[in-house]
Amino acid sequence: MERKIGVILSFICLGAVWLRSFPWLCSLLVGLGLCLVHMGSWKNIHIALHTVKRDLMCLAVIIKVRISMYHHQRNRRTIPTLFAQVVTQHPDKPALIYEATGEVWSFRELQERCHAVAHWALAQGWTEGDVVALYMESQPLMAALWLGFAMIGVEAALINYNLRQQSLLHCLSVSGARAMVFGSEMTGAVTEVSSMLQPSMVLFSTGKQEDKDELQVPSLDSLLARSPRHPPPYKIRKELFYIYTSGTTGMPKAAVVVHSRYYRITAFGFHSFGLRPDDIMYNCLPLYHSAGNIMGIGQCLLFGLTVVIRRKFSASRFWDDCVKHNCTVIQYIGEICRYLLAQPVGKSEARHQVRVAIGNGLRPSVWEEFVKRFRIQRIGEFYGATECNCSLLNIDGKVGACGFNSRILPNFYPIRLVRVQQDSKELLRDSQGLCIPCEPGEPGMLVGHINHTDPLRRFDGYADQDATKKKVARNVFKMGDSAYVSGDILVMDDYGYMYFMDRSGDTFRWRGENVSTTEVEGVLSKLLGHTDVAVYGVSVPDLAWSDFSEALYVCIYIYI
Repeated sequence: MERKIGVILSFICLGAVWLRSFPWLCSLLVGLGLCLVHMGSWKNIHIALHTVKRDLMCLAVIIKVRISMYHHQRNRRTIPTLFAQVVTQHPDKPALIYEATGEVWSFRELQERCHAVAHWALAQGWTEGDVVALYMESQPLMAALWLGFAMIGVEAALINYNLRQQSLLHCLSVSGARAMVFGSEMTGAVTEVSSMLQPSMVLFSTGKQEDKDELQVPSLDSLLARSPRHPPPYKIRKELFYIYTSGTTGMPKAAVVVHSRYYRITAFGFHSFGLRPDDIMYNCLPLYHSAGNIMGIGQCLLFGLTVVIRRKFSASRFWDDCVKHNCTVIQYIGEICRYLLAQPVGKSEARHQVRVAIGNGLRPSVWEEFVKRFRIQRIGEFYGATECNCSLLNIDGKVGACGFNSRILPNFYPIRLVRVQQDSKELLRDSQGLCIPCEPGEPGMLVGHINHTDPLRRFDGYADQDATKKKVARNVFKMGDSAYVSGDILVMDDYGYMYFMDRSGDTFRWRGENVSTTEVEGVLSKLLGHTDVAVYGVSVPDLAWSDFSEALYVCIYIYI
């Protein structure tokens, strides 16, 4: 009986799609019917029917992104050349708005500033493959710098402006940067390490400089003002820039971001969450992370959205800014949503035009209250790391889920949750030496099959090859294959929805950052005369920003 139902569904789907002349969808739905035949049980048929709309929505997005990436790669288009196409479509439209000063850059102005950066870099003698570190708070110039560098094959290393001393020196060293551009607000931090920098390291400063500053370096602003603004000689290079991961087992790792990865992340965000070129996005996330720089700024560069950049997040000013700039899209991390809910009810939250909120880490306990209070039509929750090949998208707004994997066609997007040893988080193997897939409801490590010929499946790794090797497992799906190991524990329900549970590395959250306990141990041990120190994170109740000064989020044991 169940097999007959599956066959009937196949032919119904075949006829309906044939009438609408969608051959590729026809084949897919015929396959769906055959899957139902194979699945057999009423429960599995129920799951398939319950999730088919979601799966087809995601499939349409994947196909759209795949086709566009194929054409871009075939025509050797890079992020700078794609941006140039956007500029020709609406040169005078606002591209970036800097909330701190009210400064507005049109798409033409942004492109001209990128050209000025490229010509200035060439005048410094920098060539294809050289690396320049950027160390500044969020501002439009940061986007112009890395994009201008990319036009001539120079790579930027985007450094977290919260880092100081040894962590800062490590990031400069691991990227191989030969120069650093820093904001004037970071002068003190740069001065602290100036005597420990490589003698060949060249420094430039942007922003207002104080006469009393000990560190007297050339002003980039005056140099760019004199730099030519016509297009530079473009050079094609696979690598775009470095973004530093949080370093779950030590110091930050420099993740390689290539042009195709930048496009993929941006395009999936645009097509999955219903964004439009006439949207105005409010971006208060740091531009040294992929959420702010790729998912955020990328919408401007590749799809023509206007992006409002705020230097740092402010809960009290958030909705005022959105109203002021007529924002229709906002970006968040989970903590931001909690802090906004903790604010007193204000007039601006009832006057905004925000339609979509995109981000990650929105807890189920906060999700529905956030949507209801602030009247958000759509939450675009996603999961992913800068370097990973197993990103997830919550395309249909399932509360609490960070994404899904199809139960009907699980191999179309080859990711899995696999069993791990509870304490060490080592991958468990079956008698054949392969990883063991988790059942629904069973927590497991998220892994993604690596295929270096597929831009959606490749893993580009880190500047440090040893760090790259540690993130790759062998013989995961089948003998001889390789997979990216995320280091994150998730759980999947019967319908394929994925829920984030924990990170396997030794980290804790601090103001939206994943902080390595190993790094904290090293700092404390040095301060305490190299005494043995053990640091680990603990679960705490939800607290507002103001509570950080009165609460210690890390348990510290000191062994004497």
